[in-house]
Amino acid sequence: MRVSKFFREKKTRKWLWVGLAAYIGLQIYFVQEMLAALILFTIAFVVCAIVLAILYLVDRVGQWSLGWAGQQAKPAMELARRGLNAVEAVSKKQLHRPRSEPAR
Repeated sequence: MRVSKFFREKKTRKWLWVGLAAYIGLQIYFVQEMLAALILFTIAFVVCAIVLAILYLVDRVGQWSLGWAGQQAKPAMELARRGLNAVEAVSKKQLHRPRSEPAR
């Protein structure tokens, strides 16, 4: 296969022109600047997205752990509530005999 025959094929010539246009486009300063800005903004948005994803995951884990801790604390809260009711019942009882005379 000779080189001249290779370049005569229509498909090959089309891609050759596309490649040449891309090369010329990349050599233009404005295009280079726009590509650099695109890359920098892409990096900035990716970093922001990662930070926001981490904050979201920390919030979800915090909510889950508070729910789990609340379930684990139910027996202790019931015990504390019963103890408070018992103390309240004792404090309402009179500490002297019902028919005794008050001290003067």
